[in-house]
Amino acid sequence: MRATTIHAPFDMRVEDVPEPVVQQPTDAVLRVLRACICGSDLWAYRGEAARQPGQRIGHEFLGVVEETGSEVTGVRRGDLVVAPFMWSDGTCDYCREGLTTSCVHGGFWGSVGYDGGQGEAVRVPHADGTLVRLPKEAASDDHLLSALLTLSDVMGTGHHAALGAGARPGATVAVVGDGAVGLCAVLAAKRLGAERIIALGRHQVRTDIARRFGATDVVAERGEAAEEAVRELTRGQGAHAVVEAVGTEQSMRTAVNIARDGGAIGFVGVPHGSGTGLDLSVMFDRNIALRGGVAPVRAYIPELLPDILDGTIDPSPVFDMTVGLEGVPDGYKAMDERIALKVLVTN
Repeated sequence: MRATTIHAPFDMRVEDVPEPVVQQPTDAVLRVLRACICGSDLWAYRGEAARQPGQRIGHEFLGVVEETGSEVTGVRRGDLVVAPFMWSDGTCDYCREGLTTSCVHGGFWGSVGYDGGQGEAVRVPHADGTLVRLPKEAASDDHLLSALLTLSDVMGTGHHAALGAGARPGATVAVVGDGAVGLCAVLAAKRLGAERIIALGRHQVRTDIARRFGATDVVAERGEAAEEAVRELTRGQGAHAVVEAVGTEQSMRTAVNIARDGGAIGFVGVPHGSGTGLDLSVMFDRNIALRGGVAPVRAYIPELLPDILDGTIDPSPVFDMTVGLEGVPDGYKAMDERIALKVLVTN
């Protein structure tokens, strides 16, 4: 089969690799219908996250089950399913508590020796704990498939950030970062009832989506100017809930400085270069809480799925470029150059 591999910084290839097969009785093999490129994939693309030459990549995908191991009972051949960006057994203490990303038997797609989502098929370990069935009729609805694909990562991650920040009815929420996760956090905050949502971003195409998703205000400035703008919008107090969806020292500093005393920050930006950006004494003095981390999206899919199916939320506008599998390297280049927000991959 064909699959995307990474060989060196900026060297993405679509190559022939062995077809996946059931190796364990808890495995399933899934034929990928839709995948996408994540902003976090760019860290590997740029050489800022180590990968072995030829390693597989991609962690957001949905598709149809082709084969199951003898112990798999939750899905069967022909089922349309979505996979969260990590697999999990669904039975360990962490999984039962909803923290599926800490599963003792869990793992990340594209790890050494495992399939990545940006390919024609994937072996899924612990299929019963990992995969979530979708309505079969969705397979013929391209728009709905795109919306459902966001459940594999960005919509669930945005929801995790909004929850960590304490988005709720009547609250003012500020979102730092106008990438796909930040935009989904805007949508999540709206879904959770936030009264005012301030999107911080400089790219009008993206902030237009933020407004479509429920942002009431847009702040295009950065640094101290952005902080001042948010303060002006909030009577000098700052936001009750702040989402940090970038992962840099500057973005975390901004998040702290625009948070209201007694507020909270939900952080989901993968940390890069932020080793000294958090002043705990400031957070202590102002009673600012910090929650977040790797989003346990498998735990959120059952909650978010009905709202996508009935049209209450539609995250699909985060996809603004579509490529076939052979075009994945071009998709990486487009996202790296900020020509595209998020690239959809069709099989």
